Amino acid sequence: MVEQDYVMRLIKEVVRAVLKMIFHSDLDVPSVEMLKDSQRRCALEELLNLADRGEINEAENRLSELMEDGDGQELEMALIFYYHLNEKSNDFLETHDFSREEVKSGLEGVLREEGLSGMAEAFLQ
Repeated sequence: MVEQDYVMRLIKEVVRAVLKMIFHSDLDVPSVEMLKDSQRRCALEELLNLADRGEINEAENRLSELMEDGDGQELEMALIFYYHLNEKSNDFLETHDFSREEVKSGLEGVLREEGLSGMAEAFLQ
């Protein structure tokens, strides 16, 4: 349990740090409202709704598609998505065939894809 709490804190801090450094956002709790583009807000809301219904793998797959097809502006959306997932209880994640470690791995993957592998290694290793 202590290790899970540590991983949760790591994820929170890396998301907040990247949002602050890249997007100059200093919010305690990142949210959909941070996104300036209405299409991205709508897409993120759909992803969060899927995750809230327990369709986490489907939401993560759609996020990957958005990032592949996007124009490089999807990082902020991905950070908010993983922050939101990280707020879920271990029981919720496990019930829906997901784990805290998968949240961490997903975040690491997004950072690497966006050329921020150094941040992923510095914060999440």
